[in-house]
Amino acid sequence: MARWEPQTAERLRTAALELFLEHGYDSVTVAQITERAGLTRRTFSRYFADKRDVLFAGSERLPPALADALLRADRSLPPFAALVRAITEVGEQLPGQAALAAQRRTIVQQSTELRERAGTKFAEATDALAEALRQRDTPAASAALLAEVGTALFRSAFERWTDEPGRASFGEHVRAAAAELAASLSAAKSAELTP
Repeated sequence: MARWEPQTAERLRTAALELFLEHGYDSVTVAQITERAGLTRRTFSRYFADKRDVLFAGSERLPPALADALLRADRSLPPFAALVRAITEVGEQLPGQAALAAQRRTIVQQSTELRERAGTKFAEATDALAEALRQRDTPAASAALLAEVGTALFRSAFERWTDEPGRASFGEHVRAAAAELAASLSAAKSAELTP
């Protein structure tokens, strides 16, 4: 098929996800993906480096998007509030992708290799958030801690959002996770003060 055919990458992605869900990630080859999509291996290579890339293509945009949103947040906001706002803003740019994201998550959870790759991707997001917090004059140790918390909030909201598509917006899931965290920390602080 012609390489300029519209939706080629999407056809390859759809074929790969179907096959991964049917047979498991480890059992599927690039040849099977291209055959299912009605395309060639050469065409696959124009869009994806390997079959893992089908699942993670585009994820490299997350760290800079989070950092940019955090740097643009109102400078009068405390670091945690700015972090929640940035995560919410980026997550709100994902509408309509919950079902696809849920499929990807199912596939990733079934493979040690893919879980490690996902961990690396989230580590990159954490690093980007920490750097943005430092640029907002957050002390380095606090920036590192808050960045870890921010990544955990993003992951929690993402899982809730994909588990229950349509129930609430991504931002609502972020705010709910942040509120749960704040309540847990408040309860822990209260317990420490009780003799």
